[in-house]
Amino acid sequence: MPTQPPSRTRFYLDKRNGKVMGVCSGVADYTGFDVTLVRIIFVAAVLMGSGMPLLIYLIAGIVAKDKPSELRSGDPEEERFWQGVRQSPARTARDIRSRLRDIDRRLGDVEHYVLTENRSLAREIEQLR
Repeated sequence: MPTQPPSRTRFYLDKRNGKVMGVCSGVADYTGFDVTLVRIIFVAAVLMGSGMPLLIYLIAGIVAKDKPSELRSGDPEEERFWQGVRQSPARTARDIRSRLRDIDRRLGDVEHYVLTENRSLAREIEQLR
């Protein structure tokens, strides 16, 4: 029975970059925020809160799974892409659609340039012969 590949849009603990259980580094990886900022916000929440943030941290550390090794690409551009997908899938789809439309338009321009009667292009080709 084949297993499903790990989801790139799911929250995982990042114990490789974490200090205690990897929850703050997992939140930073999931949201795209700096891990130091997430840790500072967590400490401030613990100091201002009634212990509830610490309880949530412990539960998340116990319940959440470790980040699978196949998701550790090391490519910052790919990481930013997947963080964008997690934050706003509709916006990411719009961006991809826009990029593909632009590529299609540019390809159409090249195709039009090559396939239409173009005397300067014909001259350049003749010079190459």
